Amino acid sequence: PLLSPLTISSSRNPLQPPDTSSEEPFTTYFDSKIPIPEDETHSCFSFRKLWAFTGPGFLMSIAYLDPGNIESDLQSGAVAGFKLLWVLMLATIIGLLLQRLAARLGVVTGLLLAEVCNRQYQKVPRIILWLMVELAIIGSDMQEVIGSAIAINLLSVGKVPLWGGVLITIADTFVFLFLDKYGLRKLEAFFGFLITIMALTFGYEYITVKPNQEKLLKGLFIPYCQNCGTAQLEQAVGIVGAVIMPHNMYLHSALVKSRQVNRANKREVREANKYFFIESCIALFVSFIINIFVVTVFAEAFFEKTNADVSSVCVNTSSPHSSLFPSNNKTLEVDIYKGGVVLGCYFGPAALYIWAIGILAAGQSSTMTGTYSGQFVMEGFLNLRWSRFARVLLTRSIAITPTLFVAIFQDVEHLTGMNDFLNVLMSLQLPFALIPVLTFTSLPSVMNDFANGLFWKVAGGVLILLICSVNMYFVVDYVRALNHVALYVGAAVLSVIYLSFVAYLKSFLRASLTLPWRSLRPFPLGLALGPWLKRLLPPLCTLLSGSCRGPGGLPSASSSPD
Repeated sequence: PLLSPLTISSSRNPLQPPDTSSEEPFTTYFDSKIPIPEDETHSCFSFRKLWAFTGPGFLMSIAYLDPGNIESDLQSGAVAGFKLLWVLMLATIIGLLLQRLAARLGVVTGLLLAEVCNRQYQKVPRIILWLMVELAIIGSDMQEVIGSAIAINLLSVGKVPLWGGVLITIADTFVFLFLDKYGLRKLEAFFGFLITIMALTFGYEYITVKPNQEKLLKGLFIPYCQNCGTAQLEQAVGIVGAVIMPHNMYLHSALVKSRQVNRANKREVREANKYFFIESCIALFVSFIINIFVVTVFAEAFFEKTNADVSSVCVNTSSPHSSLFPSNNKTLEVDIYKGGVVLGCYFGPAALYIWAIGILAAGQSSTMTGTYSGQFVMEGFLNLRWSRFARVLLTRSIAITPTLFVAIFQDVEHLTGMNDFLNVLMSLQLPFALIPVLTFTSLPSVMNDFANGLFWKVAGGVLILLICSVNMYFVVDYVRALNHVALYVGAAVLSVIYLSFVAYLKSFLRASLTLPWRSLRPFPLGLALGPWLKRLLPPLCTLLSGSCRGPGGLPSASSSPD
């Protein structure tokens, strides 16, 4: 059987609740904690306390506004019109519920999600998990930095090349990251300023285009997509993958540690959980409104437009980018670069430059939070205690180096294929955040009285299953589009290894939802590979290529692709 009887491991103690008799030293990236004021006059709700807790949720919400999300929004509008707005709303609500779990873990335990993983998982799985999360951060960072570089290219009328924009983004990210030396609240205010810029710029586009409000409301509240085909379905899956980011769970569990909460006092912990959830609701509502601005602008102006339609308008307005759109009757395909160009063609140069400013704010803010995510993940998994500059330099180098290579060798006008690949990469990493966060927040020995109840266990399990299934569909669809048998076989083998590791993590999750924690022991990762290899490789090969089955249904080592 895949799961052997689980007993306590003598080599690795299960995670114990932190000692609440004394406050642990503050070891996150930030150097100070924000005090929470007492408000005796308002026992149920206090705006003073809400203001004191405001900050981490808005930093977390920036992942819902990064250039990858903006591109998914505009493509959703151009491909499906207003019909997928309900998917965006549903994905945002699911994201909120998952962020709640991550925040509660940080508040109750005083540990980062990465630290909890470091304490519980065995060495090899722990390193694999860290590498998977790092891949997600690198993929997200590439989209964010390149998004900023595209914005700089648009603002400079093409005079600053893509690689130049990447270097500028790297440099100013280093500068902005040290703003917290002047106080954490000032840093949070700077992020709030960038979110405000996004709201104003994309709001300007919304007012300029004037989307149909009836279609907007219908798309939001009627979960139906009339006359939708494969393209619209793939776009819906892409929305879910773009909104729910794996490294954001690790980030949020760390950011909540920036407030002074006495974890020995249940009332303070309960109060912190309440206010952090309220703040997250407000922050994600703001991000949702900004995303709606982008979707509806492109739904109103460019839904069912062809390349020839756009090309003629751009030529008539003497746009220097009119050559981007061939004069054919193919449906218009846009990304954040072409999106700015078509806005400029239809609504004037101001629309283009204001769009670029919004993209720059989105890219710059998400690049900074991505850097924080990288540092929290590395410190938690590897227990690093390096100097501030060394941590920033290492995490930036890991994420920026592949981005710079792409910028040097790739044309700014042909990045859509790379973005598709990065979206697939990040979709694959989702289980490595969602499964651990549900596992550990369901354990009474970790969360004490704040462990998930039956409703949250069931709902969390269903949500994770739904999200992972949706994203696996996205991944399989992407692999099938590669149209090469050798790539199919390679993808099948990697899929078996990937699913085996996911099964290893799920063994913890299943046990945490059904068994007492003190009866748990990690089973060796290698034991998972054999049975899953035998069970999963044949159907995966069949699904992807239909041509790699040998005698008895097992993969044939001697079979060669036709």
